[in-house]
Parts: sequence; structure tokens; C-alpha cells
Amino acid sequence: MALLLDQQFAPLTDTNEIATKTFLESVSHLPHFFDCLGSKVFAPIKADINGNITKIKAVYDSDPVKYETLQQILFIEKSIYGSEWPKVGATLALMWLKRGLRFIQILLQSLVDGEKDEDNPNLIRINITKAYEQALKRYHGWIVQKVFQAAQYAAPCRSDFLKALSKDQEVAEEECLTKVCQFLINFTATVDAIYEMYSVMNAELDYLV
Repeated sequence: MALLLDQQFAPLTDTNEIATKTFLESVSHLPHFFDCLGSKVFAPIKADINGNITKIKAVYDSDPVKYETLQQILFIEKSIYGSEWPKVGATLALMWLKRGLRFIQILLQSLVDGEKDEDNPNLIRINITKAYEQALKRYHGWIVQKVFQAAQYAAPCRSDFLKALSKDQEVAEEECLTKVCQFLINFTATVDAIYEMYSVMNAELDYLV
């Protein structure tokens, strides 16, 4: 479980503001999560998350004080870009990034909740399918959906996935899932807060890729 606990997400403030610097530090570890899924079919998802992190970081690095929180990024870009917003800048990058983060969150939560395919209990296909359908599918056209369908069938078995999360250390499944729960507390709160921010600011876009 060392992979996810290398950089825990910070607890939220009372106002649910998210410090950009600490968010970027934490989220930068997550693309490696897709390496644990084994197949190169997941490489485009990893690359997409990496690319969106890079775009947000570039905006933050341009003025760390001005863009101290994710909320400030959205407010400032809205005033800068006018009618083009939210289809531009870090706002667009964060919109897609949060969907990738939601995919990870739902997948891990499904594992923690013990959801299994009764006929194939050591496969995580059912968990990946749930995460994809709830977090990403509605934004994908037919071709991209087919890529994800292939990815679901290329996923590793449950035991190999949990071992990969533990950096190939022999860790009991119960211990590993306990650590997943620990990771999910602040991670889920952060993802929820970002979704809420997009809803409040009417920044969500619904188009296919």
C-alpha cells in the first residue's frame, strides 16, 4: 500500500479550499497507480492524467501567490477568459483530471466494499467497470469506450493488483485494504470538493472525446 500512502492528500479546511501546491504534490504520485493495472492498455489514461497535472502546474508556477488554491484558479481564469471559460486553461485540465481521480476513487472504494464477481472473485473487472461507467463513460465516444472495454479485460487479478499497490511486498489483503481505506478518507473528500466547486461555479462541460 506504500504506493498510495507515499503522499497522502491533506485534510480539507473548513471552507473546503484546496491548496494548489499540496494538491499537485499529492496528485503527482497517482499516475503510477495505472502501472499497477499491468496492461499497457491503461497507458493513455495515465498519460492524460499526467498531461492535465502538467497544465495545472504550469498555471500555478506562473504565479504561486495568485493561484494559491484551486478555487482561485477557477475564479481568476473565469475573469481572464470571459466567454471562452471554462473551455480553456487549468480550469479545463482540472475538469478532466477530477474525472480520472473519481475513477481511481470509485475503483478503490469498490474493492474496499468487497464487491466481487461471484463467478470470478479474484478478478477486478467488475470494480474497474463500475468505476469507468460512473466516472468516465458518459464523456467518451464509441472508439474510446472500446479502448476501455479492452482495458477492463486486460486488468490483473485482484491479488496481483493489491500486491502491486504494496510495491510487490507480501502484505495480507486485509492489511492492504485497511490502508486503502486510510488513503480514501482525504482523497475522497478532495475529489468531492472539486466536483462541488465545478457545480457551484457552473464550470462542468458535457462533451464527448
